[in-house]
Amino acid sequence: MAASDISEEAFNLRVGYLKPETVEIARVELRETEEVKAEAILKLRELLKATPELHYKDDDAFLTVFLRACHFYPEGALEKMKTTATFRKEYASLVHGLLVDQVKEKFIKGSVINVLKNCDQKGRRMLIVNCGKLWDPSEISSDEMFRMLYMVHIAAQLEEETQVRGVVCIMDFDGLAMKQVKALSPSFSKRLLTFIQEAMPLRMKEVHFVKQPFIFNMVWSLFKPFVKEKLNKRMHFHGSDMKSLQKFLDPSILPANYKGSLPAIDYGGQEWFPALEKQSQYVSEWSELGPAQW
Repeated sequence: MAASDISEEAFNLRVGYLKPETVEIARVELRETEEVKAEAILKLRELLKATPELHYKDDDAFLTVFLRACHFYPEGALEKMKTTATFRKEYASLVHGLLVDQVKEKFIKGSVINVLKNCDQKGRRMLIVNCGKLWDPSEISSDEMFRMLYMVHIAAQLEEETQVRGVVCIMDFDGLAMKQVKALSPSFSKRLLTFIQEAMPLRMKEVHFVKQPFIFNMVWSLFKPFVKEKLNKRMHFHGSDMKSLQKFLDPSILPANYKGSLPAIDYGGQEWFPALEKQSQYVSEWSELGPAQW
């Protein structure tokens, strides 16, 4: 990957443009053309207006986020809006009124949530969730971890490249111990998987589990009942076999932490937070959306 690509992607949200090759991906994978898009936006706006229990913005850019997540089928996008609103209402204590400043301290100090500063070989953002020794649940609770994840997904929606190409998640369980296992409770597992599968208007393309020790089986037994077929097909378990991971993610775009050719990760929330902070107003607006009645 060229250095200019990395500097464009690193610690920066790519707002307001689509690369020509991304436009073609959108056409092939999402049925997106100017005509289809215009018609779908009009239809979704009508459907939303006729659904008083929902409260969302209805400008073109906002509606396009949900439409891209649903291949430009307006009825499907409305359904995604409904399930997102239902989720937000159920977990209002965590996501209603969520502001960037509320996660700042934990996001900067902790190394739990990170985003690789370069995209993968398919131009997709790569999110790292450190669930092992880098996560101290006594310092950052599972609720706080979720709030940070939620914040990142709101910001990611602003990237049209990400709307089209989707995201990849690496769940790193290096050094997993009982204190982390206890924090990854059944209620947390259900909430996280409901969010990913029903209430996230982004395309989750792949989830990679790496460096998971034997004790991980206890965690997986909690997660597994909530995993639907579509997501299950996108989950891959690699353990310490980085060659297995590299069948999906090219070594040229991976850091040394995963036996890639890029330098080891030496950055985290502190480097990424300014990109979130620039979008404080968008996050603030989003925090009030979803259900018409909270």
